[in-house]
Amino acid sequence: MSRVALVTGGTRGIGAAIAVMLKEAGYNVAATYARNQERAEAFKEETGIHVFQWDVADFEGCQKGVEAVEADLGSIDILVNNAGITADATLHKMTSDQWHAVVDTNLASCFNMTRAVINGMRDRSFGRIINIASINGLKGQFGQSNYAASKAGMRGFTKSVALENAAKGITVNAIAPGYTDTEMVRAVPEKVLESIIAQIPAGRLGKADDIARTVLFLADEAAGFITGETINVNGGQYMV
Repeated sequence: MSRVALVTGGTRGIGAAIAVMLKEAGYNVAATYARNQERAEAFKEETGIHVFQWDVADFEGCQKGVEAVEADLGSIDILVNNAGITADATLHKMTSDQWHAVVDTNLASCFNMTRAVINGMRDRSFGRIINIASINGLKGQFGQSNYAASKAGMRGFTKSVALENAAKGITVNAIAPGYTDTEMVRAVPEKVLESIIAQIPAGRLGKADDIARTVLFLADEAAGFITGETINVNGGQYMV
């Protein structure tokens, strides 16, 4: 029986690439979305991947959502915490709503989702939790104190949960993508995008599949001795 993988924010962008690659590798995949039901249904029709709607910033919603996924597909073995938003502003202009919306969706969701699956993983002595962080959580970014803080927080969360669960056969890792060719990045003005690419030694934006391949590796049973790590996938733009 194939293992079950759940990808939050999995119907578009990097999340969609992750969901598709996991399905192609033989996993039974579910993808969540928060809004845009029409797009999610089109993704389901195109890929055959199961889609579920809930707000990952809502603790109770995550508990109920995971129950629905497991009722349909079986126990969740792989969780990819990918869902995230931006609400950019310099700190002296940032509102409380902008701060909390980003931190709750990007970081609190990691707690909400992981809390919903961790006991089952511990009972079965197997689990893979993969958190999609960001280059900007490592180096910071002008106008993104909320986003950078949320993504930096993922690193501490990853290490702590990895320590707590390593003896139970559960690995917890993070991936920090650099600038990746998604709708959000393509919306950046051309001159700004050119200046970004000029800072990337590889000479190009990342591709969603670059991130998905890294997820696929970490999800595999053969990756069981790697935990608590953040893998940077950024074309050499920022090395730590």
